[in-house]
Amino acid sequence: MITCTLENGKQTSFRHVVVHAIVEQDGKLLLVKRAPTLSLEAGKWSLPSGFLDRDETAAQGVLRELREETGWEGEVTALLLVKTDPNRPHEDRQNVALHFLVKPLHQGSDKDQESSEVSWVPVNELPALDTFAFDHGEAIGFFLKYRTQPFSLPILL
Repeated sequence: MITCTLENGKQTSFRHVVVHAIVEQDGKLLLVKRAPTLSLEAGKWSLPSGFLDRDETAAQGVLRELREETGWEGEVTALLLVKTDPNRPHEDRQNVALHFLVKPLHQGSDKDQESSEVSWVPVNELPALDTFAFDHGEAIGFFLKYRTQPFSLPILL
């Protein structure tokens, strides 16, 4: 949570915004394993993701996080899911999450220290969705339904 002082002098808490990249290529999803040095959900598979910086758009932020955590450059193609549930699981900041579909372009650099592993995982070999960090498995589940039977986007939860 972010503590802010409003115009009337009262203090309140606001939530952070996080961005998540769902990247598919040749029937495989690009996943990262969270480094053991991270305090939350360390060692679990997740989508490339992170906090939105104040000076960037959500699309810029998700592409930055993709580049930092995987080394891949990409292009945003759609907004899949907006998750505003204040009770997101395994979350200490109760973030608002924006899940983007991203087309991979090329790998331009190495991953950063937030990812202990980066892997293209075939969709038919994904770990159980309830084993992913935070609620990333839920977003992947929506994506898997969307890729077989497209529906109107974005999903609002």
